[in-house]
Amino acid sequence: MPPPRLRWPLRLRWVAAVLALLAVAACTGGGRTREDAPPAGSSSRWIVVASGRDVTGKGGIRQQLIDAWNRAQPADGYQARLVELPSSADAQRSQLLGALQSGSASYDVVNLDVTWVPEFAAARLIRPLPGTAVAGGNDLVSSVDATAFWGGERYAVPFNSDVGLLYYRRDQLAQVSGRSDLGTSVSWDELRALIEALNRKRPAGYEAGWTTQLDGYEGRTVNAVEAFASAVGDFRITDDRGRYRGTEEQLAAGIGELRRRTGTAYTLRDAYTSDESRSLDDFARGRTAFLRHWPYVYPTLYETFKGDLGVTRLPGKAVLGGQDLAVTSSTNGERAARAYDLIRFLTDPDSERCLLRAGFAATRTSAYEDTAVCTHAPVYAESPSASPTGESAGRTPPDRLGGLSYHRQILLPALSAAVQRPRTPLYGAVSRSLITVLGPLYDVGPGGGTSSSPTDQELAESLNRALERELP
Repeated sequence: MPPPRLRWPLRLRWVAAVLALLAVAACTGGGRTREDAPPAGSSSRWIVVASGRDVTGKGGIRQQLIDAWNRAQPADGYQARLVELPSSADAQRSQLLGALQSGSASYDVVNLDVTWVPEFAAARLIRPLPGTAVAGGNDLVSSVDATAFWGGERYAVPFNSDVGLLYYRRDQLAQVSGRSDLGTSVSWDELRALIEALNRKRPAGYEAGWTTQLDGYEGRTVNAVEAFASAVGDFRITDDRGRYRGTEEQLAAGIGELRRRTGTAYTLRDAYTSDESRSLDDFARGRTAFLRHWPYVYPTLYETFKGDLGVTRLPGKAVLGGQDLAVTSSTNGERAARAYDLIRFLTDPDSERCLLRAGFAATRTSAYEDTAVCTHAPVYAESPSASPTGESAGRTPPDRLGGLSYHRQILLPALSAAVQRPRTPLYGAVSRSLITVLGPLYDVGPGGGTSSSPTDQELAESLNRALERELP
């Protein structure tokens, strides 16, 4: 049943305020007012950490963890300082590349999107890490830890992860299926059947089955890779050395799957021009019953829908996101040793438990245990089930959702089974090719149709030529 008429506008106003923050933070990561890094060669005893925005807000969990490390240092020791990069992922990458290649800023630790690690490693802008920079490596989720390597060497340590999840409206689902819980997984066939039932029933405010992020940016690449991996099993566009390994037949199968799952029979038309913020807004307004999104929106959506919110693993394969911490090649000697120590602290089991409580996907299996608590950041120290009613006593929404553990039974298995985007120092070119070649799928005319778009085979031929041109 839709929320009461008088409550819904209040909820929307609350969601709109949160969306204003998320709009500039989606898929990137910092949480302070922007500060410039000290100039190169600065003699100050600062370990400078360059990072994108923190989706937990100003003074968020990343800043709290850095503050905790600073408190543990001797009075005459090094202190860490968080420097915020531009909110756009492309602008972050450009600024980091420019600063590290020119030596114009003294960044010691950089928080890299997982797709950038091969590029920065191949360009020797970050250094291989010693084993001492990793606390308890056996505890790291193996699929997540694989993002930190290039050429057989470790160049980074996973800080926070990300994976596509399927959020849904339990109240709308109950109206058409007699069930309000999808459990720990659902297939695309089951999802399509539920959407067809919703299309016939059409709950109040409902317009289409699901929404996702298909605008001409990285969101389209993510959705494409998920469809390709779902259609072709263990298919990867690149091998471990970044060389192209695809075929037209594999690409055509992936494009066909992408077309089926994002056609207007199931997908909100506005998804074709949506990013993380807009798709979240459409779902929060009740325009769709299902939403593909990342774990960091779980606290926002829980606060909006409470018991009407459901979440499960994305049907088929889901893509990994997240950020890894690396040490720049220009950082040497004692500074490098302190940078290794900082990374070890920021990624240790306690820090990962704090990140999980704040809404990030933790990179360690131990963070998902029932008894895991956070001590580095006191605001997130309470257990997610501290309240006898199941609601958190602090800022963290409850772990129990629909009788399941969101952390252990949904988020952790989703991370463990997730796939990576193409691993190559030329990832930017690969992503641009996918975005451009697949664009005709989403060139929707005034009538909402896409019948004039090329066939799957024609798109596969174009994409194959583009990837052969871009990759070794």
